Amino acid sequence: METIQNLINWMPLLLDGAFITVSLTVLAVSAGIIIGSFLALGKISDNQIINKSCSVYIFFFRGTPLLMQLLFIYYVLPMAVPFLTINNRFIAAFIAFSLNSAAYCAEIIRAGIQSIDKGQYEASRSLGLSYIQTMRFVIFPQSIRRLIPPFGNEFIMMLKDTSLVSIIALVDITRVTRRIHDATSSMLIYIPALILYLLITAVFTFIFRKLEKKYSVYE
Repeated sequence: METIQNLINWMPLLLDGAFITVSLTVLAVSAGIIIGSFLALGKISDNQIINKSCSVYIFFFRGTPLLMQLLFIYYVLPMAVPFLTINNRFIAAFIAFSLNSAAYCAEIIRAGIQSIDKGQYEASRSLGLSYIQTMRFVIFPQSIRRLIPPFGNEFIMMLKDTSLVSIIALVDITRVTRRIHDATSSMLIYIPALILYLLITAVFTFIFRKLEKKYSVYE
C-alpha cells in the first residue's frame, strides 16, 4: 500500500517533467528541421562559401557531444560574451538542442533531396521554374515522403537525449526522478520514470509509423 501511495504522489511531478521533455523535443526538432532545410540547400549549393560554411556547421555539431554543446551555451558562452547570457534554462536547452538537431536534419534533408532523380530538376528548370520554385514545388514535395522515417528516428533520439538537460537543473523527467530519489532514497522511482519514457517513445513511434504508412513511397 505504501508503494502504491508513493507512486500516486510521484506521478504529478513526473508528468510535469514529461511535459518539459516532450515540449523541448517537439520545439527543438521543429526548429532543427527549419534550420536544417537551409543548411541542406547550402551544402548542395554551387557557391563555395555557402557550401563550406554549411559543411563546417554540420561537421561541428555532429562531431561534438550534445552535452558539451549544452554546457557551452549555458555556462561558457556567458563568460566569454556576457551579453549572450541566457538565464532561462529551457531557452538555453532549446537553443542547444535546436542547433544540434539542425545539423542532423540537414544531412537527412540533403540525402532526401539528392535521392530525387536529377532529370526532374533539369525538367523543371527547362520549363522556366526558378531554383526556389523547383525546390518548393517539385523536389521538396517528393522528398518529404522519404524523410519521414529518418525524421522519426531523429525525434526519438532527441527525446531520449533530453535527459541531458538535468545537468543544468532543468526539471525534466530525469531531474524529477533524481530529486525524488534524493528526498526519499527510494530506488522505486526509477521504475515509473522508465515506464513514462517508454510510453512517450511508444506514442511518438506509433505516430511516425502511421505517417510513414500513409505517405509511403511504395504506395
